[in-house]
Amino acid sequence: MKVSNETKVGILAAFAITLLILGFNFLKGRNLMAKKDTIYAVFPKVDGLSTSDAVRMSGLQIGNVSEMEEGDQDLTSVVVGFHLIRDINIPDDSYAVISANPLGATSVNIVKGKSKSFIENGDTLQTIVAAGMIDDLKQTLSPVIDNVSGTLTSVDSLVEQLGLLMDPATRQHLQTTMANLDAATRQLTELLDTKKGPLASTLQHVSSITGNLRQQNDSINRVISNAGVLTEKLAALELDKTLSKVQATLDNLNTTLNQINSGQGTAGKLVSDPKLYQNLNATANSLNILLQDLRLHPKRYINVSVFGRKDKTGPLMQPLPDSANNPRTP
Repeated sequence: MKVSNETKVGILAAFAITLLILGFNFLKGRNLMAKKDTIYAVFPKVDGLSTSDAVRMSGLQIGNVSEMEEGDQDLTSVVVGFHLIRDINIPDDSYAVISANPLGATSVNIVKGKSKSFIENGDTLQTIVAAGMIDDLKQTLSPVIDNVSGTLTSVDSLVEQLGLLMDPATRQHLQTTMANLDAATRQLTELLDTKKGPLASTLQHVSSITGNLRQQNDSINRVISNAGVLTEKLAALELDKTLSKVQATLDNLNTTLNQINSGQGTAGKLVSDPKLYQNLNATANSLNILLQDLRLHPKRYINVSVFGRKDKTGPLMQPLPDSANNPRTP
């Protein structure tokens, strides 16, 4: 049975679409041909997490984030699905935590439990919310700020007690110092604000830049791969040998031209010796005279009875005027 061209085009298009889907999912870290288990986790928020991010346990990637959906209409929670790419046992008392790194990719870490029962396909992991970098910094500096505030209160009380013993100028200096310390404390508090502080804004910008770099990772890899292929091809051309041969050829040509210019060899004598030109000019002139004399007095050179008696005129000693180049005027 003969297959029509339309059927062939349709089969080829379907095959190309299938390869495109498989290749896209392969680049996203998905293997559609392999059977995967899916487990879930419910987080109150998923800052920085996106689909295809890695899921790790004990530092080893065991899966990828496959989907994220809202837990309810009020968005009080987010349900995150994980596709497992390794056949490993996960204790059912394990818990998942989102690891957000402003200088790197966000991932989900599964802290392994000690239970002898294991998570099965479709089960839900327990979760905890890890404190971010700003929260950790705030928790670390909060006691320091409290101590500074207490110290300022004590100092203020001391200043009030000493105010009676100090002159007005000294009291004014102490009040100015306390005001400056209070302003510095407020500025430090604003700096550590997790929502509006400059430090939080800077870290968000850094996280956005690293996210963009991670999205362009495939393009960067292709550019590096193309550069590697180009350098391999250039290395295979053996440019050093080729340039050496070209240089040797140019040197030989330069030597030959120098010999010709100095009159060495046959070509040099042809270029520099004026006698050759004079001999060639004389030979051409003699040949011209001979041909014209042969044309005017053929009987002198050919003794055939058809032409009658022999021409006894003298030979032509110089060429006749060229009537073609110098026509006579009427």
